[in-house]
Amino acid sequence: MLLLKNLCAQNRGFILFMLGMLLVRSAIADWYTVPSGSMYPTLMIGDRIIADRVAYDFKLPLTAIVLKHLADPQRGDIVTFISPVDGNRLVKRLVGLPGDTIAMRDEVLYVNGVAASYERASGAVATRLAPDYDGKQVVLDEATADSHRAILLMPQRTDVMRSFGPITVPAAHYLMLGDNRDNSADSRYIGVISRAALTGRVGRVAFSLDPDKLYAPRLSRFGASVTE
Repeated sequence: MLLLKNLCAQNRGFILFMLGMLLVRSAIADWYTVPSGSMYPTLMIGDRIIADRVAYDFKLPLTAIVLKHLADPQRGDIVTFISPVDGNRLVKRLVGLPGDTIAMRDEVLYVNGVAASYERASGAVATRLAPDYDGKQVVLDEATADSHRAILLMPQRTDVMRSFGPITVPAAHYLMLGDNRDNSADSRYIGVISRAALTGRVGRVAFSLDPDKLYAPRLSRFGASVTE
């Protein structure tokens, strides 16, 4: 016991720093390494993203207890959440709000019966192709009435769900899709996500390291907004 007290006294500053970081990550802001290509072309493998944990709710630190609702999630938000299937933390695009009817037909998204519009994407986002797939990849701009985003399609893949629904999103739940529509374990496979499972909203990439180039920094990704 005396040895433990001495160790605590000698490392008091470090212990307080680690406790502070734990509280910040659990209650205010967290960071997350993107491990897969499910959000290409918006998020790349090796991106370190920042999730605002108080974007929607203020929770008691280290718990899921909501102390105060701050705002409602919006269509088009990129959010982190806990998967109801395996408890892993995922990052996806929110496309369906409570009460919405969502469907997909041959990869065309329908929100409340209205089809999204599509056109070829341009600029830097159109060059961000998934590095772990050798087949044809197409980057499109998908627009609904109140939001738009770049999506990635892999038309030669045959093992994907390109049609589903219609699904009416229940109260206090949200429907999520990956921007990489043909390589994402999203609400098509794991179901809608409860508000209680949301852990943050992603606004920026903190920094990015390219695993295919010995983790060389992608300087253009440092501080990049995910809405651009």
